[in-house]
Amino acid sequence: MHELSIAMSIVEMAEEESASRGNAQILAVHLRLGPLSGVVKEALLSSYEMACASTPLAGSQLLIEEVPVEVFCPRCKTRVRVSSIQWMACPECGTPTPEVLQGRELEVTALEMNE
Repeated sequence: MHELSIAMSIVEMAEEESASRGNAQILAVHLRLGPLSGVVKEALLSSYEMACASTPLAGSQLLIEEVPVEVFCPRCKTRVRVSSIQWMACPECGTPTPEVLQGRELEVTALEMNE
């Protein structure tokens, strides 16, 4: 389960940021997560709780914004949201497209702190 190592990295990063701000209490970590990141949301949430145990982040929340997969359709010349990650094609015209514009995200976007 690589979600645990990812959660541990998130906790470590948040601890470093907290320390740089005089050990401010972390209330929540905001994360953007795309379906093509290879990370299972539920496993990451569970792993985050385990990674936070016995750390200054114990009791904090991991708030995940799910990012849909969007591609560029070469035929329609527009950005479209795919209906299935198994079929990377334009939902309007059916043209397969290799150009993924979003959906691979795994990024911490914000920390909520009580300074």
